[in-house]
Amino acid sequence: MTKILFVCMGNICRSPMAEAIFRDHFEKEHKSAFQVDSAGTSRWEVGNPPHRGTKKMLSRHGISTQGMRARQIEQQDFYDADYIIGMDRENVEDLAAMAPEGTEQKVYLYLDRTPGMEGQGIPDPWYTGDFDQTYDLIQAGLPYWLTFFEE
Repeated sequence: MTKILFVCMGNICRSPMAEAIFRDHFEKEHKSAFQVDSAGTSRWEVGNPPHRGTKKMLSRHGISTQGMRARQIEQQDFYDADYIIGMDRENVEDLAAMAPEGTEQKVYLYLDRTPGMEGQGIPDPWYTGDFDQTYDLIQAGLPYWLTFFEE
């Protein structure tokens, strides 16, 4: 089973949105070979549900956030996950600093797979308030990640 972990700072906006979108896709396509999760680099929001903006955006698209709770990434995640995908450059830098030796190659920047968006981060809607932009950027990268995972 391929294990994918999306990571942002608090695990209430971007990474749970990516988790829910990818999980929804895999369920609809009956692709049980993929397990999707999310986490935050900080512990500020541990135990909290996704941000109301994330929930509202996903609900609008018929995607559930039921049962999702923020958690902080743990060292074991670096061993368990096949792909650890940071939503912006700061997340990737934090992940690279946390990664146990021999796991650094699992860390990716989300938009690096999206042609023309390489090196860009997904802005944090906690600060921008733009959950539409977050959703659109995650959707823009979805087909490229799916191709990458299936290679």
